[in-house]
Amino acid sequence: MKILAVSDRVVNSIYSPCIRERFGDVDMVLACGDLPYSYLEYIVSMLNVPCLFVHGNHDHPEFTENGRTLHKPGGWINVDQRTVFVKGILVGGLEGSIRYKPRAPFQYTEREMVYKVWRMTPALVMNRVFYGRYLDILITHSPPFGIHDGRDLPHRGFRALLGLMARFKPRYLLHGHKHIYGVECSKTRHVDTEVINVYPSRVIEWQLANGR
Repeated sequence: MKILAVSDRVVNSIYSPCIRERFGDVDMVLACGDLPYSYLEYIVSMLNVPCLFVHGNHDHPEFTENGRTLHKPGGWINVDQRTVFVKGILVGGLEGSIRYKPRAPFQYTEREMVYKVWRMTPALVMNRVFYGRYLDILITHSPPFGIHDGRDLPHRGFRALLGLMARFKPRYLLHGHKHIYGVECSKTRHVDTEVINVYPSRVIEWQLANGR
C-alpha cells in the first residue's frame, strides 16, 4: 500500500494534470495542515481514494472564483481528536500548533493539547479491544517537542505527543508545520514510532507486519 502525505506547501507536480500519472497508484492521502482547501479538493477529485486531514494553524476560509467559501476541504475526513479504520489501517489526528496568539484558531496551549489527547484516549482503547492495537498512524500539524521542532515559540512542538507515542505506540507520526531547508532531519525514531516531517509531500510504503 502507498500513502501520499502532504503539508504546508502546494506541490506543482501534485496540483497538475499529471497527478494521476505520478500518484495514481496511491491508496490513501493524508494531509497535515496549512494547505488551501481547493488544493485538497483537487487531490481527492483526481485520485478518488480515502483522504484524511487535520487543520494547521494557518488554515482559514478560502474564497473561490465561483463564489464559494470553503471552510474545509470537501471529500476529506477530519480526524482531529478521533480515529478511523481505513483499508486496514487505524489513523488518528490532532490539529494545530502551540498557542502563540490569543484566541487564534487551531492553536492550543500544552494543557489544551493534553486535554485533546485525553479525549481521544477512549477511542484508542477501543481500537485495542477490537483490532489488537491502539493506532497505526497519527497525523498532526505540529511535531512533538524536541523532535523536528523549532526554538521559536510558534514552531515549538507538543510534549503531549511524546506521552501519546510512549503509551499508544503508533507505527508512524506524520507532521508538518516545520519547513525543511537544506539537510535538516526529517525522520526520527522515538520509542516505537517513526516520526516523519512530510513537508511538502512524501510517499510512504505501508507494509503489513505483525498483524498491522
